[in-house]
Amino acid sequence: MNLQRKRVQSDSNLKLYISKARIRQRVKLIAREINKDYKGRIPIFIGVLNGSFIFISDLVRELKVDTEIDFLKLSSYGDSKISSGEVKLLKDLNCTIEGRDIIVVEDIVDSGLSIKYIRDLILSHNPATLEFAALLFKKGLSKLDFDIKYIGFKVPNKFLVGYGLDYAQKYRNLKEICILKN
Repeated sequence: MNLQRKRVQSDSNLKLYISKARIRQRVKLIAREINKDYKGRIPIFIGVLNGSFIFISDLVRELKVDTEIDFLKLSSYGDSKISSGEVKLLKDLNCTIEGRDIIVVEDIVDSGLSIKYIRDLILSHNPATLEFAALLFKKGLSKLDFDIKYIGFKVPNKFLVGYGLDYAQKYRNLKEICILKN
């Protein structure tokens, strides 16, 4: 048994929710869809830091299409489990996205506040296309007026950690996704 599995089993605040095998399988399926949709094109993947760094890393390694990568960094949670309701841009893009195919990669879409902010920001730069990939999508929470094209898992309204998702910067390094109980 590996050390992370022992950590999850021994930490009374964690309950395993999605195994690393299920995550790996779903990431490969999303990559297959993107390969088909973007054949012959070179999309720019924009990861939303810090949470998406593991997902985007695994996703782009599964792609057969050429890609470019950039990152945005936002803040709406701080060290809390509840969003402040205000999105702050901490790191802007370093690339030119006008006329380009853009895929924004998020770890989780819950309230929709951050993803709406990102959408408005990206659209203000006139990309050719804009799509979203989210590893997790909380059912029934967000009131989006646009679709998230690539979704890994639809999840209940629980606080989740692991595979890039954190609580006060902890648990990001878990290979699984767990429910944080307390």
